[in-house]
Amino acid sequence: MRTDKAAVVLACMAIVVGIGSTVGPVKDMLQAMKPQPAAAVWGMVPKAEKKNLRASIENEAAKLNAAPVDAVVDRVWKAIPGYNGMEVDVEATYRETLLRGSTDAIQWVTRQIPAKITLDDLGAQPIYRGNPAKPMVSLMINVAWGNEYIVPMLDVLDQEKVKATFFLDGSWLSKNKALAEEIQKRGHELENHAYTHPNMSTLSKARATAEISKTQKLLKDSLGVENRWFAPPSGDFDQETVEIAASLGLKTVLWTLDTVDWTHPSPSSIVAKIGSKVEPGSLILMHPTRSSSVALKGMIDAIRAKGLTLGTVSETLSPERVLPVKVE
Repeated sequence: MRTDKAAVVLACMAIVVGIGSTVGPVKDMLQAMKPQPAAAVWGMVPKAEKKNLRASIENEAAKLNAAPVDAVVDRVWKAIPGYNGMEVDVEATYRETLLRGSTDAIQWVTRQIPAKITLDDLGAQPIYRGNPAKPMVSLMINVAWGNEYIVPMLDVLDQEKVKATFFLDGSWLSKNKALAEEIQKRGHELENHAYTHPNMSTLSKARATAEISKTQKLLKDSLGVENRWFAPPSGDFDQETVEIAASLGLKTVLWTLDTVDWTHPSPSSIVAKIGSKVEPGSLILMHPTRSSSVALKGMIDAIRAKGLTLGTVSETLSPERVLPVKVE
């Protein structure tokens, strides 16, 4: 028995030694299993494929490269944010793609070119939309009532992996902190919708300032939110409103498209309206109503069907580009 065991051990040693000295297919197979340096990976890609890859990258880069667009004050839309330009690093893209050992999916390496003029340079101006060159839109959900539909809407947003911006009425927030925390926990943006839902243009400067600042403080103290945006209740404001908000560090934002859901339209009519009118940069106004709650998934589907992504108000109004991931 001992002799048999010794024979097995010797045989195994011989196999190991044999493999170590193999110069044929077995050695190649074992070598391929080891981490390969970049040069070795590049060597696995045929020369013709490399040539075609570089040509493909250069051709696509010419289409993807874009000059930055400055923020402007439009006669109709007022403040329109800028949009960063983009430049493809052809050499780095070529190298990163080859490192993966395949030319099927291009691994883009890009850099953004900042716009020279941003929203901050335009002064106290209202904002109704994002840059029309940016393929992103936002859902603006103004909350002063409608608690029973908030969680169902949050569930749809979760299922669709969409983040929205909720503009909270301060008096609502003071009574519904737990529900506001639930919105926040789900990763949505929380912003300012004044305190008592007044018509801002009818208020004295002192009262208008208090309406905005009180909610701003409440957002900070109760939720730790650093407020950036102010949405005037009912879309009612004047230039003084915009200047007061600006003095508090806030930009005044309105909407591009309105669901008018407070009039209880059919969900299908909301979906049809948004699907036909949405475009890059749209800010879409809604409330936690039954109409918008039922229509929400259809709205998201209609937006995506137009090749648009959904982001928060901050993301949509940011000059940051929506970058390509790969071209197959």
